[in-house]
Amino acid sequence: MTTELTYLAAALVLALVQIFLPAGARTLEFGSKWNAGARDQTPISTNPVVGRLERAQTNLYETLPLFIGAVLIAHVTGAESALTLWGAALYFWARLVYIPLYAFGVPYVRSLVWLVSLAGLIMILAALFI
Repeated sequence: MTTELTYLAAALVLALVQIFLPAGARTLEFGSKWNAGARDQTPISTNPVVGRLERAQTNLYETLPLFIGAVLIAHVTGAESALTLWGAALYFWARLVYIPLYAFGVPYVRSLVWLVSLAGLIMILAALFI
């Protein structure tokens, strides 16, 4: 398996982890009885971390399909290169760093890290046309 595909697999694991982070934070706030129930009426969270983790998850899901497609196209067409390798690495590690920055409400740096992940994605896409 190529390094780019390894980063893709790691990004999918990260996406799975990001499902459980806000869910776990909600369970801590509302209790396991709420979590095990039907959750017909979910109370509004008073913990800002819950909302931040949900928004970080949504943010990942906005670019993850593009990352998946770009890495797979690069692999299938044989367009893998140093550009795709660095792009995949930047995307993954920036997305990983983004989570705690968002959870703890760190402004500006969080946005810069998001731009790094976007730059990584653009690098992979650019490699498809070079």
